[in-house]
Parts: sequence; structure tokens; C-alpha cells
Amino acid sequence: QVQLVESGGGPVQAGGSLRLSCVASGYGYTRYQMAWFRQAPGAEREGVAVIDNIRATRYADSVKGRFTISRDNAKKTLYLQMNSLKPEDTAMYYCAASSRWSLSVDDVNYWGQGTQVTVSS
Repeated sequence: QVQLVESGGGPVQAGGSLRLSCVASGYGYTRYQMAWFRQAPGAEREGVAVIDNIRATRYADSVKGRFTISRDNAKKTLYLQMNSLKPEDTAMYYCAASSRWSLSVDDVNYWGQGTQVTVSS
């Protein structure tokens, strides 16, 4: 079992930055690919970024060049640095532990509770 707790969300103006963190506890954290997903009101949950244990990364086209995912295995912590934020980035952001290096919700084994990001224009 892996438990995930996100933090770092909040309100921000367009063009600003936020850094999300996700602290893991439990057994087997390093076995998983770690990812960030987001879900806007009325929309499906979508993959934002994923990182594997050798720190290979993959991003959704909508965030490439603006968001950076990283992980610190010693601290069992996942990060998402979000720069040049846009109103369309407004969503609940979820940390996830996945069995595959993918941005699919179908591959997620564990979810965090989410942290809200609200970008105003």
C-alpha cells in the first residue's frame, strides 16, 4: 500500500508559478512510476506528467515547456513545478502511483486526495 498526500495548490494569477508536492508513505514507493493528473469541473481526469525511477519523463502536450516533474526517492516526494500558468490550467491536481510509464488513468494503482489550483486571468 502507498499513501499519497499532495500540497502546494492555491490561487495564482495567469503567468505565475506554483510548485506542487506529493509525499508518499507506505511500502514500495520506488517500484512505481509517479505521475500528476488533473481534473477540471465537468471534464475527465487527464494525465499531466509522469516520471519513472530513472527519471525519464513524459508530458501532456498542453503543459510541455511550462511544467516540470521531478522526484526525490530519498524523501519519497514527487514535485510538479508549474510556470507560465494559464486559466485553463485550473483544476484539481492529483498525485498518482502507476504501474506503467503512462498518462492513462487506467494504469494508476494509488491516488492522492488532490490539491486545487486556480489560475485567474
